[in-house]
Parts: sequence; structure tokens; C-alpha cells
Amino acid sequence: MAKKERINFSKIGAIAAATGSAVGLGNIWRFPYLLGESGGGAFLLVYILCVVFLGLPVMISEFSIGRMAQANAAGSFRTLAPKSKWWLVGLMGVISAFLILGFYVVVSGWTLEYIVQALSNKFANASTAQLNQVFTDFSTNTYRPVGWMLLFTALTCFIIIAGVKNGIEKSTKLMMPLLFLIIIILGIRSITLPTGTEGLKFLFKADFGKINSEVILSAMGQAFFSLSLGMGCLITYGSYINKDNNLSSTALQVTIFDTLVAVLASIAIFPAVFSFGINPAQGPELVFITLPNIFSRLHGGYIWAVMFFVLLALASLTSTISLLEVIVAFLTEELHISRAKAAIVSSLGIALLGILSSFSLGIWKDFSLFGYGFFALFDSITSKILMPVGGIFISLFVGWRIDKQKILLELSSNGKYKIPFLNIFLLITRYLAPLAILLVLLNQLGLTKWLGF
Repeated sequence: MAKKERINFSKIGAIAAATGSAVGLGNIWRFPYLLGESGGGAFLLVYILCVVFLGLPVMISEFSIGRMAQANAAGSFRTLAPKSKWWLVGLMGVISAFLILGFYVVVSGWTLEYIVQALSNKFANASTAQLNQVFTDFSTNTYRPVGWMLLFTALTCFIIIAGVKNGIEKSTKLMMPLLFLIIIILGIRSITLPTGTEGLKFLFKADFGKINSEVILSAMGQAFFSLSLGMGCLITYGSYINKDNNLSSTALQVTIFDTLVAVLASIAIFPAVFSFGINPAQGPELVFITLPNIFSRLHGGYIWAVMFFVLLALASLTSTISLLEVIVAFLTEELHISRAKAAIVSSLGIALLGILSSFSLGIWKDFSLFGYGFFALFDSITSKILMPVGGIFISLFVGWRIDKQKILLELSSNGKYKIPFLNIFLLITRYLAPLAILLVLLNQLGLTKWLGF
């Protein structure tokens, strides 16, 4: 009875919510600077191949687990594999979501600060050195980043309390079209700049001589993390997808939209970078230092700056919503507490981690655990260990633990859709995906040199 009463996304809502989960700072912040550091088009080509042959099958696997079980991340494994330890894989996803939010809300709060700075026209006539100092002064400040972090956490909590339909679906159906509109407008403005076409050449012209093991492993890692794999989000959202929906089609559309946002973000950034003669391999500071420098030199830069940081905030919010829902779904279903209480308690815990993360960049910068500050520690534990390990076990679970016929029935919606790719899908989930993610894991831990990479 409980499964029949489970709230479902609409078809468009499922795509909007899952795309919102996948689209985040990884697309608009991390992808462009990785592409810039890895030689442009060569990295893009490898990334797309990794998304298709690695990311998409694992996404389908996560959706399948959630929809088949109609439960939260940990509960899904318990339902599908009772009296086993597989539920620990789902619990690992819940822990990942909690720790990711512990530092992600800090960076998300930065986007709100930069919206205010853009509205105040603080970037006008500022030099690169001045913008660098502004970012350093703000990010290491004791109180201001925490204030913005708390505001962003509260906004995320408010949307989650509103529920699956009235909170998650309504907000993502509004924010995702707005996000696409802003990023397209920014892209059009960027490519019309003088010599902006050089940026497009850098982005789309592949130099195969630059494709090496480091680029491949970097692209594999970005494909995996960009799609929100291994953190419980897609299992949780999968449980809200209607049984009549074509699960494979939904996953494919989400993958296409997620990749499109990453490419559009690069189109918005690199023509401007080349037009002003800036090194495209700027690293993480590309968004918070380099781009404000570009905006300060653009005609109408005030408007473009405001639009860009609104875009960044929207992308951050759609991701924090999905991460918090992983935790709230777990608490409400496993501990049987109300949605509002689960959201508030979770948000208070996240806020505490956020304070630790923010302080570790400033007043506590000299304090470390295992050689890491809190911000870097939460990032490293999740991205280097929990997410790839979770991805490996998710692939193995679908490939080996679940009966092939059950997978066929789930993907075909009980025979409604044809699934001609089932054998290829199982080949990838059983062998290729676990091996590829293992390489990503070893690379994140700095151990690939043992294998000669």
C-alpha cells in the first residue's frame, strides 16, 4: 500500500528534477576550468564518450534501483536485497550527500555574495589583483560567508519542506528553463566579442596529441561526478519516477541536458577569455576572479555579471535540493519522522558542517585533520572515496545481484517499451563501469602510478 501511495513526479518534472540534480557547480565552475587545463576539444571529446559509455549506464542503474524499490537510497537496497549488507551502499550515499552539502553550501553561499557585488557594480574598473584580493578577503572572512551559507541552506530547506511535488518539482520546473535561458544569452554575447571565435576553436577543435591517460582519467571523473552518480540523489529521485515513464529515455534526456549545460557554460566563458587575452587554464579561480575581470571590461558588463552569478546560484540550488532530499527521504522513511522535522534537523547539521568548512578557509586555516582542513576533508572523502566506491557497488548490484528479467521488466515498464540494448547495458554494468570507476578511484587517491599510468 505504501508503495502505491508514493508521490510521483510528472514526466516533465522528473526530467527537470533529475537534470537539476545533475546540473550544478560541476558544470558551470569545474567543467570549464578542467577543459581549459586539459587542452579544450580533446578533453570535451573524451568527456562525451565517458558520459555515454560510463555515466549513462550508471544513471540508468540508479534510477532502476530507486523505481524498482520505491524507497530511499538505503531502503531501496534493503528492499531489493533483504537480509544482506547491500543497504550499506545506500547508507554510504546518504552520508556522501550530507558531507557534500557540508562544503557545497559554502561555495553556493559565495554565489549570493557575488550576485550582491554584481548588483552593486563592484567589478567596475577593478584590476585582476584587486578582484583576487576581494575574493580572498571574502572567502577567509569569519562571518560573511557563514551568513550567506546559512541563507542558502535555509532556502534549500524551505523548498524540501514544501514536498516532492510542490517543492522539488515546482522549483526545478521554474529554475531549469530560466537557467538555460540565461546561459544561452551569455553564450550569444560571448561569441560576438572580438576574436571570440578563437575560444570556440579551442573548445571544439580536438588536438588528439593532448589525449593521454591523465586527460582520460580526468574526463572519466568529471563525467561521473557531473551526473550526480554515487551519492544517492538519482536513486531517491528514481523512486519518484512514475512506473509508466520510459526510464532509459528519461536518463538519456537528463544526460543530454547536463552535458549541454557544461558545453554552453564553456561557450559563455572561453570566447570571452580569448577575446581579452586571458589564459584559459586558470583553474578554480576562473569563475570568481577571472570572469569578474572580464565583466568589468565588457560593454554592459554590469548586466552580464548579474546574469552569470544568478545562473551560478540557480545551478547550485537545484543540486543542494537533490542532496538534501536524499537525507530527508532516508530520515522520514527509516526513522518515521515528519518531513519538516527531518529537513530542519538535517539542515542544522549541514549548517554546522558548513561553518566548519568556512572557518577552515579563514580563522581555522592552520587546523587540519589527516592533513586537510574541513572544507578539503569533506570534499576529499566524498569525491575520492565514497562516491566512486558507491558507483562501483551500484554497478555490480545491478549487473550481478538483480535478476536479468527483473531489470528487463523495470526498464521496459513491464513490456511497454522495447529494450534492445539490455545485453550491452549488462556488459557495461558488470565489467566496464566497475573497472572504469575503479581507475577513477585509484587516480583520485594518487595510486594509478602503480598501474603504469
